[in-house]
Amino acid sequence: MAKTQLGARVDEDVAELAKQRAADLGLSIGDYLARLVQDDASGLRARAVDAAARFLAEHQAVFDEAEEAQQAPRGARAA
Repeated sequence: MAKTQLGARVDEDVAELAKQRAADLGLSIGDYLARLVQDDASGLRARAVDAAARFLAEHQAVFDEAEEAQQAPRGARAA
């Protein structure tokens, strides 16, 4: 497949994040950006966010209990 060059201006912090994330994944910046666009266009990102939201909604009580247990003073017990 032929490649086309695109140009975009982003804030320096965004550029650094993109470079670091691409490096973490072992990708070039171009390949990393292409993956982001493909994931977005395919709806993969939206489905993942929806799945995470459903998971949190279904299990919020467990997270709330864990948070409360961490905030309780040591030696204190729930009634």
